[in-house]
Amino acid sequence: MKRRRGIMSERLKYELADELGFSHKVKDGDWGNITTREAGSLVRAAIERAEKLISKGAGPN
Repeated sequence: MKRRRGIMSERLKYELADELGFSHKVKDGDWGNITTREAGSLVRAAIERAEKLISKGAGPN
């Protein structure tokens, strides 16, 4: 199966990981070191951020 290109930018992923407190696990670029719960938290935080941007009218153009 072909792997999809990421939807989230690398910068956003690292920023969210830092906000969520597990950036130390991914500082070497190995996202395989995070737990499923942390991955879910990252996705949830990204969705919340996107929803806030959309509600402010700053959606993707």
